Amino acid sequence: MQSPLAERLRPQTLPDYVGQSHLVGEEGALSQMIASGNLPSLLLWGPPGTGKTTLATLIAKVHERPFYNLSAIHSGVKEVREVIEKAKQSGGLFTNKGPLLFIDEIHRFSKSQQDSLLGAVEKGYVTLIGATTENPSFEVINALLSRCQTFTLKPLQAADLRTLLKRAIETDAVLSKYKIDLKEDKALLSLSGGDARKLLSLLELVVLSATDKEIIITNDLVLKQAQTNTVLFDKKGDLHYDIASAFIKSIRGSDPNAAVYWLARLIEGGEDVKFIARRLLISASEDIGNANPTALVLANTTFQSVQAIGLPEARIILSQCTTYLACSPKSNAAYLAIDKSLQMVKETGNLAVPLHLRNAPTQLMKELDYGKGYLYAHDYPNNFVQQNYLPEEIQGTVFYQPGGNPKEEQFKRFLNDRWGEHYHY
Repeated sequence: MQSPLAERLRPQTLPDYVGQSHLVGEEGALSQMIASGNLPSLLLWGPPGTGKTTLATLIAKVHERPFYNLSAIHSGVKEVREVIEKAKQSGGLFTNKGPLLFIDEIHRFSKSQQDSLLGAVEKGYVTLIGATTENPSFEVINALLSRCQTFTLKPLQAADLRTLLKRAIETDAVLSKYKIDLKEDKALLSLSGGDARKLLSLLELVVLSATDKEIIITNDLVLKQAQTNTVLFDKKGDLHYDIASAFIKSIRGSDPNAAVYWLARLIEGGEDVKFIARRLLISASEDIGNANPTALVLANTTFQSVQAIGLPEARIILSQCTTYLACSPKSNAAYLAIDKSLQMVKETGNLAVPLHLRNAPTQLMKELDYGKGYLYAHDYPNNFVQQNYLPEEIQGTVFYQPGGNPKEEQFKRFLNDRWGEHYHY
């Protein structure tokens, strides 16, 4: 059986690797590690189709090291132990030629399965490379996380995707049998969403569906084929992130009917309930925030509950939280406030903490006026007194602008009553 285009086009050398220049470019952190030969255990975190498996394979080739490849979907503790035993017998312990153990979708391993890796990683029997589409801080146990360096892979940029399209059309043995005129590529790039595998699958689908050896690829042709062959195109869940996006946007748009429909699509698609609950947690803060602070409490309770109960009953809890969030008043004020603050920090650097706000645990610090002039709010009427809390250079800057919902209008009245002309709300 013929392998998919993405597999046929998988690069065989690191210079042929496309994308992730922040990691494998000339100044990339991972490039320097690879060049030095001193490779620690790694976690590669990024969306599907960004080159995690390919990168792990190429690292093994560059270092000429034994390479063991496991998928967390199909493997368990038994398979892990078998590989570790082989690694022990292969030699190269504590050398630059020790075996590499690659585990795809490592976030799907349970705690006990991840525990089974600890000893081998710590003792140097293997160098672990784990690939995950989920945040390792949530999905990888702390003991293993602390023994690995985490690198984030980004969705491929348009230039990277065009490089792959050109390479496929010009070099692939199957596609070269066709005369392909890539007249328009917007649909290919948009539908791929930065996912190289998705891009190449769609290109191959369009080409092999043609009745003529001469093919002019247009946006209309690509969209038609993608819609006609949705099941084929998405047989391994490539719409995963699109459906999750529709789910959250429906909640943000206060449409409980659409939100619970997309929730059903996620559940029927076999989505991990923790993934769904985590998105609800984020939405409760990003999209609702202080307009209804109880939303975050309910979302957090939902996250804890679905882990304890599991499917099928967890669907009811997820539905309750989804419809509650969709029907809640909305505010992204807290989200905007932290992003504006982070941008200010990037632009102004480490501004000095005003002396009156500094801690003064020693006599020397007191002599240097640390804490001098600080006004203790609880000593004043209404537990409030006006004083400057920001660095002098950015005094009066408003980062949090309360929204127009009833709850934040109450916040606005409170702040205006306290701060008057100091801040403008």
